[in-house]
Amino acid sequence: MNIHFNTMIAKAVWKSIDKNQAKSVSDYQRAKAFKRFRITLRRFLLDMLFIVLGFTAAGFGLKGFLLPNNFIDGGVTGISLLTSFMTGMPLSLLIIVINAPFIYMAYKQIGRNFALKSILAITGLALAITFIPYPLITSDKLLISVFGGFFLGLGIGFSIRGGSVLDGTEVLAVYLNRKTGLTIGDTILIFNIVIFSVAAYLLNVEVALYSILTYLSASKTVDFVVEGVEEYVGVTVVSLHSDEIRQMIIEKMRRGVTIYNGKRGYGKKGEVRQETEIIYSVITRLEISKLKTEIAKIDPNAFLVMSSVKDTVGGMVKRRPLEH
Repeated sequence: MNIHFNTMIAKAVWKSIDKNQAKSVSDYQRAKAFKRFRITLRRFLLDMLFIVLGFTAAGFGLKGFLLPNNFIDGGVTGISLLTSFMTGMPLSLLIIVINAPFIYMAYKQIGRNFALKSILAITGLALAITFIPYPLITSDKLLISVFGGFFLGLGIGFSIRGGSVLDGTEVLAVYLNRKTGLTIGDTILIFNIVIFSVAAYLLNVEVALYSILTYLSASKTVDFVVEGVEEYVGVTVVSLHSDEIRQMIIEKMRRGVTIYNGKRGYGKKGEVRQETEIIYSVITRLEISKLKTEIAKIDPNAFLVMSSVKDTVGGMVKRRPLEH
């Protein structure tokens, strides 16, 4: 009787433990799913904000500067502007029609989400040009070239940050890179040389030259928006005093570090295989001089390798240094 009773109690206890474990796992899964949903929603809203800012800024560059003065840009936007000037067709319609094959190419080469966002961005640009009453800012050709390109590049850059494109040229460049081996930069350059040559023939050389200036202004602005104004440098340090250098970077530079285990190879004293810690950190260009000075104080013979870094996510690079 006691054995049977004890068995029943044991089963009840194990059943209770199983339920608690299941509840714990279920709560964890729900919390994890909610966290993923929150991150996805935040990313989606941020992408939408960038896309809206993108086609609004690009519309201002086109309608407030380029369109009223018969200036063009490079890429698909330049083709649309040139076609609009020569045929009188609405620019908003041409932007959608000429970009359509490139969006289909993006769907095949990159993915559905990218293609859908690009459709939204390009449609938004067409609607902005049609319905938003942008004011005419200036008739000065130099200002039109510089600031028209700036706002157009600002819009394209914001759209790229939002995971879309306003101009299908880069999609074509990626496709040709995979098929022919041409670099993306070479493809865009050849594409734009053709556009500006046609513009020089159909319009005039002066307009083509100002349009090249517009393109350069736009492309530089895109670089600033996508990659950021602040440039980062990855620094690799090999030294016998690696622990002191690590502490200095963390405490004085207020930057994070990554430590690799390695071996010193061939140096001034000949071939010496000696285990050492290799330090890697990312800093801004403005901090290079300070880092070199601090390392020289610890080890004048330290070996430094520096390389450009396009952007960083996480870590301590973008955080403001903490005050002591």
